[in-house]
Amino acid sequence: QVQLVESGGGLVQAGGSLRLSCAASGRTFSRNAMGWFRQAPGKGREFVATISDSGSTSYADAVKGRFTISRDNAKNTVYLQMNNLKPEDTAVYYCAVRRVGSIWYSPSGYDYWGQGTQVAVSS
Repeated sequence: QVQLVESGGGLVQAGGSLRLSCAASGRTFSRNAMGWFRQAPGKGREFVATISDSGSTSYADAVKGRFTISRDNAKNTVYLQMNNLKPEDTAVYYCAVRRVGSIWYSPSGYDYWGQGTQVAVSS
């Protein structure tokens, strides 16, 4: 049974930092790209960042320069380092496994979603 478990969310003041983790179990995902998405109240799920199996990364414009995605294949874990957080970053953050050959910026291209971790940024 495949399972993704996110952790590391919380409440932080604007300008602060958080590091999210996503631990996968049930199978190895070293050959899959992984992604982070977020969903704010009343909004759709939006792309945040993705990392390929070889370590190539892409980011949403809104987080470029502030967030860094990384992975540790030995631990079957992907991370999202979030610096200089802003109130508009407040959302539930989800990690997911990208289906091979699928669109990297759309939720429809991803399988195996975690349950999400809440990030709240106060002004």
